[in-house]
Amino acid sequence: MIHSLNRRASMYGALFAMIPKMFMAYQLWFWAGLVMNIISITILYFFWDAIYANATIISGLTREQTLNYVLLAFFFMPLVSNDLLWEFGSNLREGLMIHHLLRPVNFQAMNYAQQLGGLVTRMAFQLPIMLLAMFLFDMQFPADLNTWVAFLLSALLGFTAMFFFSWLMACMAFYTTEIWGLGVLLEGITIFFSGSLVPLAMMPAWLRGIVLSVPFAQALAVPVGLLAGITPVSDAPRIWLIQLGWIISMWILSNLVFRVAVRKITVQGG
Repeated sequence: MIHSLNRRASMYGALFAMIPKMFMAYQLWFWAGLVMNIISITILYFFWDAIYANATIISGLTREQTLNYVLLAFFFMPLVSNDLLWEFGSNLREGLMIHHLLRPVNFQAMNYAQQLGGLVTRMAFQLPIMLLAMFLFDMQFPADLNTWVAFLLSALLGFTAMFFFSWLMACMAFYTTEIWGLGVLLEGITIFFSGSLVPLAMMPAWLRGIVLSVPFAQALAVPVGLLAGITPVSDAPRIWLIQLGWIISMWILSNLVFRVAVRKITVQGG
């Protein structure tokens, strides 16, 4: 049994490690993305700085709290950035899906390992943005160890819940021959409902209720709220339980939908 577990860990570890190599094979992506991120974070900072020009506190948040939150949220955007829908669409279009399904590995676990590898790689690529935000925009990280533990566990749980939800959305690729429009729509919804642009505390109660009823915020706004000091660390156990509930429900639903959707597979490639 131990040998079997070690073999599986080694197999999924190899899938995890494959993603950084794929990213580094296309260095132009890195430089183009870096330039766009620098422009985006600069606009975001001065936008919120201008909003606080005539106010000291908005919705219970000071200028420093809000700016620190939006900078941290921008830095940790990879938590909600995954390309499952695009991967499904590409694999179906090129006729590769059947090959993946025939491999002697759990298809969902394989993708989770790859997405986790993608998360680590994207976070590494965000380091120049972190340095820029720290030295130019005074982004602050907490010194308290408990805050970091609460954040890291919440971030992992939120990322996992988001993965299963994205898997659910990716199953829609089985029912269409072109996923570009759906992918762009989903990306826009993710950016807003994750709380990356506007802190949840500033949203109207009805809108905040909607945002918290979908898993996007669980992957970004909730853990970043802990890291930014907006949400007290004492709330962490309750947050973890909620996120665990999301994981279980999304895991069950995503597997049920996948079993139905995969029967609709249409191979377009050779």
